[in-house]
Amino acid sequence: MAQRSRKRGQRQRPPSPPSHKPAGSAASAYRARSEERNEAARAALKPLAPGERPWPIVVSSLLALGLGLLTLVLYLTGTKLSGGKPHLGEVVVYVGLMLACAGGCWRLRYWAVLGFQTLLAIGILGLCLALIEVKSVPWAVGCMAAIGAGGVLFWKLVRVLGRLQLPTRPGA
Repeated sequence: MAQRSRKRGQRQRPPSPPSHKPAGSAASAYRARSEERNEAARAALKPLAPGERPWPIVVSSLLALGLGLLTLVLYLTGTKLSGGKPHLGEVVVYVGLMLACAGGCWRLRYWAVLGFQTLLAIGILGLCLALIEVKSVPWAVGCMAAIGAGGVLFWKLVRVLGRLQLPTRPGA
C-alpha cells in the first residue's frame, strides 16, 4: 500500500483573487459608451468616390505586382535562394497570389486588400525573426526600415478597409 502524505488535509487553499468585473449597470453603461464611439467613427468614414484610390492602395498594388514579377524573373534566370532553386509549384502559387492581390487591390476589392494586409503582416513578422540572425549593421538597418515601412502601410490599410464597401451577399 502506498504511503499518503500527512500534510494533504492540513493545507489551506489560498483565497481566490477578487473579480474585477464591473457591476451590471456599469458594464451596460460602458458598452453603451463604446457603441457610441463606434457609431461616431463609422459616421466619420466616407465611402471611396468612384475612381478614387488612396495612396496605400496604390502602394499595395505596386508592391504586390513588383514582388510577383521579381519572383518570376528570379526563377526564370535560375537564381538560387538559400543554396537551392525553388520548385516551380511554389513559384507559381506565390506569383499567382501576388498578381491576384495586385489586381484586386487596384480594383478596390475588399478580399484582396484584406489578403494583402495578411501577407504584409506575415512578412513583417518574418523580418522581425530575421533580425535574430542578422550579421551586419546594414542588414539590421534594412530589416528595421522594412518593418517600419510595412507597419505604416499596414496601419494605413486599416483605414482604407473601413472605407471600402463590404461585398453584399446574395439574398441578404
